[in-house]
Amino acid sequence: MTGFESTVRAQVRSQTKSGIAAMIIGIALLVALVAMPWWASQGTIRSVVELCCYIAIAQMWNLLAGYGGLVSVGQQAFSGVAAYAMFALAQNLGINPFFAVPLCLIAPVLLAVPTYGLLHRLDGPYFAIGTWVVAEVMRLLTSNFSYVNAGAGMSLRVMTQYSAHERAIGVSILCALMLLITVGGTYWLLRSRYGLALTAMRDNPVSAASQGVNVSRLRFLLFIAGAAGTGLAGAIYFMAQLRITPEAAYGPQWATVAIFIVMIGGLGSIEGVLVGSIIYFFADRWFGEYGATYLIVLGILTLIVALFARQGIWGLMSKVVDAPWFPTRRVLVSGESR
Repeated sequence: MTGFESTVRAQVRSQTKSGIAAMIIGIALLVALVAMPWWASQGTIRSVVELCCYIAIAQMWNLLAGYGGLVSVGQQAFSGVAAYAMFALAQNLGINPFFAVPLCLIAPVLLAVPTYGLLHRLDGPYFAIGTWVVAEVMRLLTSNFSYVNAGAGMSLRVMTQYSAHERAIGVSILCALMLLITVGGTYWLLRSRYGLALTAMRDNPVSAASQGVNVSRLRFLLFIAGAAGTGLAGAIYFMAQLRITPEAAYGPQWATVAIFIVMIGGLGSIEGVLVGSIIYFFADRWFGEYGATYLIVLGILTLIVALFARQGIWGLMSKVVDAPWFPTRRVLVSGESR
């Protein structure tokens, strides 16, 4: 056999110093989150739980819109149905409320399957309006369903059998698991071989389909995952509140918060969700007392970012310093032929 044989040795870097530092900080924050009942006040715990739920819901919306191209304004349908399912399991059927949280995720998944079946042929604003209609239908059905006390809402009275400290421990652990599933799960997905397909679908779904990516199947799976993640956040949020009503569970504020966080932080990036969530959380705490004026300012800010900084605040930060917290790219460091 004649000819030249050559081999290529390449060194690929899949992690960065900033990513390693962010991972260490993230683990420390999760440990601190689980340990909150031993060092934080009840007010602080409620605030942190609320922030964690914002992060989870926004990350699920970011996964849908940023990678699947599915712009939903009705994700509250899934957070609401999961929360009501958890209340029904715990209050009406006597199941341990902390075990009822993972069980209640069956409800948003069962709702997501026919919802996607009905709406997947719609594009753009028509798909978004369709998701909002589903959320409104769920609100109306729940408001007239006597098993969950209709429009009067439900109180999670079974939680009184636990002390405030025990409730705080359970909710803190659930929040840590929620962040691991939503944020950590998204990061793992984007670094897997499916991440390349998702990135290709985000950039150009038609081109991705021509290269063998099953766009329809990926979008369906993203929609189901987004429904489950959003439902988990809704169940934990209302467990911490100990009360739920149809208006609170299916209110449009859930979609509004998710859209604001993702648009301000940066669409299609995990870091952007974290940045946007922190901005919204403190803006809500500091300026929420101004009511409608405060909401108008948030809307104008979202519009400005969408027009002049489409990559969000994280995108602007990345142009100055390239230090990703969740690196998903593989970088060719060196390569030589022999």
